[in-house]
Amino acid sequence: MSQSNIVILGGGMVAGYAAKQFVELGLPKGELAILSADDAVPYERPPLSKSFLAGKDSEDAIQINPEGFYQKQGIELRLGCEVAQVDVQRKTLMLKGGDEFGFQRLIIATGAHPRPLDIPGSRLQNLFYLRSLRDSKSIRAAAEKAKHALVIGGGFIGMEVAAVLAQKGIQVTLALRDDRIFQRLFSPEMSKFFESYYAARAVRLIKSMSVTEFRGDGIVNSAVLRDGQTIPCDLVVAGVGVRPAIEGLANSGLDLGDGVLVNEHLETNHPGILAAGDVANYPDVLFAKRRRVEHWDNAVSQGQYCARSLMGERTPFRRVPYFFSDVFDLSYEYWGDSSGADHVAHRGDLSSSSFSVWWVRQERLVAAFAMNRPDEERDAAPKWIESGQKVSVTQLADSSKPIANPSTTTSA
Repeated sequence: MSQSNIVILGGGMVAGYAAKQFVELGLPKGELAILSADDAVPYERPPLSKSFLAGKDSEDAIQINPEGFYQKQGIELRLGCEVAQVDVQRKTLMLKGGDEFGFQRLIIATGAHPRPLDIPGSRLQNLFYLRSLRDSKSIRAAAEKAKHALVIGGGFIGMEVAAVLAQKGIQVTLALRDDRIFQRLFSPEMSKFFESYYAARAVRLIKSMSVTEFRGDGIVNSAVLRDGQTIPCDLVVAGVGVRPAIEGLANSGLDLGDGVLVNEHLETNHPGILAAGDVANYPDVLFAKRRRVEHWDNAVSQGQYCARSLMGERTPFRRVPYFFSDVFDLSYEYWGDSSGADHVAHRGDLSSSSFSVWWVRQERLVAAFAMNRPDEERDAAPKWIESGQKVSVTQLADSSKPIANPSTTTSA
């Protein structure tokens, strides 16, 4: 039976950044193994719906570490390696095919799977979900011949893919279940700005609507909406959410819920076994709530944290949730969690592409959005959220005055 002192189960961004951190911290060669179901070395995922999909980045350009890094550093990297079961008592991973792989310490980083559509015609060709490099390559190839694309979902994936396809000269329809774009994250004023921005770039938005059927002879050529309307499309990309990849952990004895349940140190209920990235359901010590985050910064931060933890560091995982996106010629950032906010301050001109938005709950900043704003606003946003200090909504909305950083003494 093959074995390693430390095993990372999953070959995504957690694995790539954890491996890099282990090397920087001096982990001896031969102590780390990565078992990846993917067929490519760990790569950055954000470009899959942005620059790589647009054809601006190569496969090599989006690798977290060069392909030769793993062998050079004595890290065993197994690609196309799927795990069927985890035996935490024996500290053994049962691989599909019958082999076993032993570990002393384990980082579970299996990620998440796209939620599939379950409607008539959902198995037609040219209907895609975007999660892996292979998915992005398939969509990019199909886009070369496509004339009409339907993108389903108004979140990060939907907005980014719609923007890339529209810039390829494809006629794009963006279908949303909600009554405005990115309702979960944006304020109504922000949604209005982005809806106008997309419409000005020939993206047709259909709101408060769902797809009930796809039609085509082997390959999709149209979609039927709930109201009976038919949308022509020879390419469909659905971004309607993901579910944590925990099927291989069933009956393992690990606490599972919406992902793998861990404590503030990202530890599971079994010693020496941690979880990180999209699959980890962790207690956010800043917001006093459990959450599972599906974005780049979380995977990077938790991968690095797990490496430091297994090398001896002992501090709770503490980080303001952070997201970013690029659509058309816009780039924006978002920090925190706006749920439960009782005031929203808009700063700047929302008819332009330079504004910020600040969500406040009980006089404390809980979330912030910034697009083409001064560096001091971007710098202050996460600091105010982390500090928990009281903040003035009036001052946040006053663009004539800069936003200062919070004082070094935090409030109770």
